[in-house]
Amino acid sequence: MSPRKRVTIPIRPEPGSDLPAAEREAVLDAVRLHRDAEGPLLPILHAVQGRLGWVAPRLVPLIAHELNLSRAEVHGVISFYHYFRQHAPGKHVIYVCRAEACQSVGARELETHAKRALGIDFHGTSADGRYSLEAVYCLGNCACGPSMMIDRELHSYVTPDRFDDITRAP
Repeated sequence: MSPRKRVTIPIRPEPGSDLPAAEREAVLDAVRLHRDAEGPLLPILHAVQGRLGWVAPRLVPLIAHELNLSRAEVHGVISFYHYFRQHAPGKHVIYVCRAEACQSVGARELETHAKRALGIDFHGTSADGRYSLEAVYCLGNCACGPSMMIDRELHSYVTPDRFDDITRAP
């Protein structure tokens, strides 16, 4: 009888144990708050992005572990919904309304101008890190379009020239 060959079993650290404390705490707080809700993943992702500004790919294993989901399931939800950012946003986030009411009064021209002026497409961040550009499908400001919002400040009747004035301000 030959001697048994020793097999090494790797020990894997708990998911998220290597995350920065603020990120780990953001995820765990969101999980504690929403774990018992029906379908807790979306509220958890919203809470994490609300606190950190984005859902970093390095957070996916911890979220999956805490909800007993696969990493693929969590990543699938994050990548399906355009609202969730997988990259850190710029200092300010510009939301351009793409709903029909705004399109009928010049939103397509505004969208084209914004992309050209910032040098990015939707879901991108300007080279200086100042602005991220996102599309939304109604800001509830239909009578005053085209509309856009920067962070939480709503802007009405936005023309390409007005866009330039607004984004030049400090």
